[in-house]
Amino acid sequence: MKRIAIIPARAGSRRIPNKNIKEFFGKPIIAYSIEAAIDCGLYDEIMVSTDCELIKDIALQYGAQVPFLRSSFNSDDFATTFDVIEEVINWYSQNGINFEEGTCIYACAPFTTIHLLKKSLLLLENGGDCVFPVLTYSHPIQRALDVSIDGRVTPFFDTNHTVRTQDFKKAFHDAGMFYTFNIEKLLINKSFRTGNTIAIEIDDLCAHDIDNINDWKLAELKYKLLFNEKI
Repeated sequence: MKRIAIIPARAGSRRIPNKNIKEFFGKPIIAYSIEAAIDCGLYDEIMVSTDCELIKDIALQYGAQVPFLRSSFNSDDFATTFDVIEEVINWYSQNGINFEEGTCIYACAPFTTIHLLKKSLLLLENGGDCVFPVLTYSHPIQRALDVSIDGRVTPFFDTNHTVRTQDFKKAFHDAGMFYTFNIEKLLINKSFRTGNTIAIEIDDLCAHDIDNINDWKLAELKYKLLFNEKI
């Protein structure tokens, strides 16, 4: 079974400049994803998909491969994660290298651990199409509110205002860390989500999706609590 770890890391982040290589506790944040994949010891190839020479140099420094620079078509704000992964898989295939399983690890995912990667690969081996970590919503989504421009509140679900919060079914969201997938099934479905996608529920302290500077600060606080780092 041949496996590849793919770390997408384009340049041009708008909300956090140079987000993918911004320093996080002493090293570029992308280094955590690269090192987790290397230390996992279960991948035949660990590569970074980027359109940036600087990111390429940093990726190589930390032990990843960058055999080609990402196309301009897949380097804009509209390219999806699937588009990027498909480009990588096709490039390797055209160069005579094929993989059966893969993991897409986001560049800003310092909470990705060897344990989680190994667990995802095991679940995939047991019959999943794709495996990824999820978090529970901190408040029941059944109590979600819509707020109009003038500040008026209406519920998304009219019938739920009398139901106790503890009686609602738990709801989950993507933790924004990684996807482990069967490559053949991914290319057929053109999506990480299928009827046979498996979730790994993790604790809220063990992940934080980083989209803006406040997310970055919260990720630092969580990482400090988990690993006793100094900010």
